[in-house]
Amino acid sequence: MALWGKTLNTDEAKPKWLSDEQKRTTFADNRGWVYTQPSGVEEILCAVRGLAGADASTGLGAATISSLNWVTSTIGEAAGGNIDIRVNFNEKVTVDTSGGTPTITITNDQAGGGTDATFTASYQSGSSTNILVFRATYGAADGGIAEDDVLSIADQSIALNSGTIVDAADGSTTSGVAFTGFTDTLTVAA
Repeated sequence: MALWGKTLNTDEAKPKWLSDEQKRTTFADNRGWVYTQPSGVEEILCAVRGLAGADASTGLGAATISSLNWVTSTIGEAAGGNIDIRVNFNEKVTVDTSGGTPTITITNDQAGGGTDATFTASYQSGSSTNILVFRATYGAADGGIAEDDVLSIADQSIALNSGTIVDAADGSTTSGVAFTGFTDTLTVAA
């Protein structure tokens, strides 16, 4: 049975029997592993004793990024639109943008031998949940993206830009904002 890792050397992986989509809406809190149903109802999947402790060695530690995925499944060069990315955490987090807006970098591997470019997706929504949405918006045929360009997100840290992302359980523990080993791509259509 999958349990929450209480020390640095233990596994914090989400329950292995869940699909990738279910893992995105599953998080740990002082009850154990909790799955958020599509209706928004939270279901305790696996109760884990002792997670309510304030000490990271005996209870929940800082929230960390567990996966990321594109919300946008297609984007057309001519039409433009929003490019949304979900950053999924293993615990609920709270975002404060009063000092600045957190961002992530998207790389545009331009087709036809053009110079690769980067652009920024800014925090859009998700505070007090385990899923944060970041958004970049492109106007119709604005030259920022072209047919067959491959947009990718690679290993990086969320740039906080004087904003904060903290663990929602205590409201003060700074969450991990680095993601490594999570890469994903989106190809621009005609």
